[in-house]
Amino acid sequence: MLKLSYSKCSNAKALSLRSCRQHLHSTPSLQSRDWDDPPFSPLHKTLISNPIQKTKPHPNKKLSNAPPLPLSSDLPFHFRYSYSESNYSVDPIGYRETPKFSPFGPGRLDRKWTGTYAVASQQIDRTRVEEERAAVLGDPLSQDEVADLVERYRHNDCARQINLGKEGVTHNMLDDIQNHWKRAEAVRIKCLGAPTLDMDNVCFHLEEKSGGKVIYKHINIILLYRGRHYDPKSRPVIPLMLWKPYAPIYPKLVNNVVEGLTFEETKDLRNRGMNSIPLMRLTRNGVYVNVVNRVREEFQSEEVVRLDCTHVGTNDCKRIGVKLRDLVPCIPLLFKSEQIILWRGNKSSEQVAATNLGGSQQ
Repeated sequence: MLKLSYSKCSNAKALSLRSCRQHLHSTPSLQSRDWDDPPFSPLHKTLISNPIQKTKPHPNKKLSNAPPLPLSSDLPFHFRYSYSESNYSVDPIGYRETPKFSPFGPGRLDRKWTGTYAVASQQIDRTRVEEERAAVLGDPLSQDEVADLVERYRHNDCARQINLGKEGVTHNMLDDIQNHWKRAEAVRIKCLGAPTLDMDNVCFHLEEKSGGKVIYKHINIILLYRGRHYDPKSRPVIPLMLWKPYAPIYPKLVNNVVEGLTFEETKDLRNRGMNSIPLMRLTRNGVYVNVVNRVREEFQSEEVVRLDCTHVGTNDCKRIGVKLRDLVPCIPLLFKSEQIILWRGNKSSEQVAATNLGGSQQ
């Protein structure tokens, strides 16, 4: 009897040991948890006990910091996608999308979207806004203060930098500038592409739309100062554009026959331009600060000028041609195979030289 009971006990122990081994092989051991590095940190006990209540907020609970809709801004200008690269004097002849689709989102802004801009309210007191901006800027900076800011923010390794591309001064860039001004007195803006043809226009819109002051400009680098009495808590309301609106349809840039010429004369000028040596070779997203002066100087001896814009892109070529038309001034004859053909017009070389001299004196 003793032998039988002992054998039964030994068999039971063997079965229990076997089941324990199988359980240990099927589940991770306690020892392995000490030295293993799990792919995630363990959850807190309260989260494990009631995960739904802790991880998911109540659907009817509203955020206290969210501003009420629709947003209202007292900025005294129309909201556009691009301020420096849009021509205010030319009205579009059509739209690629219906004007009722506002890029600020449905019901998020109290301004009406016309297809190209959001109309500013007529009740805004522009005089009061200018006085507030002057109060934020305070007294002008001294030379030592300007030199100190320039030394801190003009270098390439500056962390407070905004890249300004072919779209120019965009609306959402104003919010980026305000965010940098929370922790820095100035922001470094690096300009590339077609806007560099007219850096004065870029500086004007940066100052007017942001309320800051340009304290440094060198080639394509701009430093924008926030002001002595800037307070990030009292920053203006800048509603963000949720998407880029489709560009409207504008009148044709180049006609088949240039005004003042016949068809044969226009065709001859275009052939001469395509067969001439290019004045400059422009690169994609390059710096075009000296292009306007180079074209003006070339028009003193040549009637037609060609710019080689290979790899720049068709849209960028048209942007460059439109700016040169207004800045030189000249008449675009042809945009073909990423080549820009410009004609100085019916002016003689003496008239062009006199115009360039007057522009340099100004």
